Amino acid sequence: MTKFLGFVLLASLPAFAAVTGTVINRSTGQPQAGATVALNKLGQNGIELIDQAKSDAQGKFTINQEVQGPPHLLRTAFDGVTYNHMIPPGSPTTNLTVDVYDSSKQPGGAKVSKHMLLFEPGGGQMTVNETFIFANDGKTAWNDPDSGTLHFFMPAGANGKAQVNATAPGGMPIGAPVTKTAKPDVYAVDFAVKPGETRFDITYVVPYKDGETYDGKVVTKDDNTYLIAPNGITLAGTDLRDLGTEPRTQAHIYGLNASAYKIQLTGTEAAPPAPASDQAESSGPQIEQIMPRVFGQAKLILALALGILALGFAILYRTPNPKESNERGRR
Repeated sequence: MTKFLGFVLLASLPAFAAVTGTVINRSTGQPQAGATVALNKLGQNGIELIDQAKSDAQGKFTINQEVQGPPHLLRTAFDGVTYNHMIPPGSPTTNLTVDVYDSSKQPGGAKVSKHMLLFEPGGGQMTVNETFIFANDGKTAWNDPDSGTLHFFMPAGANGKAQVNATAPGGMPIGAPVTKTAKPDVYAVDFAVKPGETRFDITYVVPYKDGETYDGKVVTKDDNTYLIAPNGITLAGTDLRDLGTEPRTQAHIYGLNASAYKIQLTGTEAAPPAPASDQAESSGPQIEQIMPRVFGQAKLILALALGILALGFAILYRTPNPKESNERGRR
């Protein structure tokens, strides 16, 4: 009788659900053996490792842990690169597919599709915010811990101090390490550029007086480079294409036609005008939702400009060329 009651009690308990799945190498199209898959819990204390396993010869893995409560994260390490797979609360935890790629020290299909610089002068200094969007349409991840992937110019006045956040495809911004290269005023970021779209956000501060000449360089091979002045700031220089004013923030946007720039900035940054309530429904996509407010007011301006550029930059063009193609956004 006791054994029978024990059996009934066990049968009434919910079935234990392990985390299972298959690691697929998208470079080869085959299951990937030997990848380390770690189950993590996301909480107030950050990322907490629960357990991990390696994929077998068929790419399959099993982590004998039950997923309950807060969101969980699978972090899969393969060929020197870590890939993230979110497990939201209540979502399936079995028969998951985790994608990985072979990695290479060569860029392969990775290139800078957009490079934006936002200048905010004031109070005897200037904050420079740069955003690089890498598009990788290849089948390998570009990973070069020795030399870094992104290289960027930072003038001596910044004293080598920069805050860098990198966002992998489908991921969240995380801090990325920066090192000085052998080239003067050129720095490198160690962060893998996976297939898809990777974003780098860089912020540094330099001394600056109103109307001074400010020199900069573009050390990446960009498809498009844009200089942006906030509302209230006038930007002047050579080799610039005036692309107009972003409607919501009133930030002025210029295309750069060279690998270096020499500009002067004057004026005082002003808050953008509040949108009219009767225009709220017709103002188009909500850019604030597309580019989250994660880097403060300066980053918000840059994010809004980036959102407009990505969604339909051709509307800002003041050139009469009818053959120029529209750029399409990713979000």
